[in-house]
Amino acid sequence: MPSLLRTLSVLLALSTSAEAGGRQVLAGPVDVTIIKVRDGDSVDVVAHVWPGHDVRVSVRLRSIDAPELRARCDDELKLAKAARDRLAGLLIAGRAQLRDISGGKYYGRVLARLVTADGQDVQNILLREKLVRAYSGGKRAGWCGDDLARAAANDF
Repeated sequence: MPSLLRTLSVLLALSTSAEAGGRQVLAGPVDVTIIKVRDGDSVDVVAHVWPGHDVRVSVRLRSIDAPELRARCDDELKLAKAARDRLAGLLIAGRAQLRDISGGKYYGRVLARLVTADGQDVQNILLREKLVRAYSGGKRAGWCGDDLARAAANDF
């Protein structure tokens, strides 16, 4: 894992932009090969950071929140599977790009936008299809019962 963190540190140091909180953001794009779709807002990739140098990393998709597969209710589980399956379908080609890349709040994971091989913004598609919610940090809303009804009434 230390080599991953060193590589990401070098890449982030090359960036000239910063997001709120002072975190460095690498604009990208960084070409990736999809290894696994974990859920509706997380994937494992091999990032091709420069010729001959690849880094395997877990990516949390920026600005969205998907229902959890470790669901609290049947509705959440159904929604989580739909979001995961749609994300997997969008990434069927196995290639994509990361953009707006920064360190995630969990060790070893990065936060980034994901763009398909044919240029589609994954987050926008999932939001438009109401499979995920917009998320900018902080406490996440639930996906069960009253929380789900409130979210639907507010159109996420």
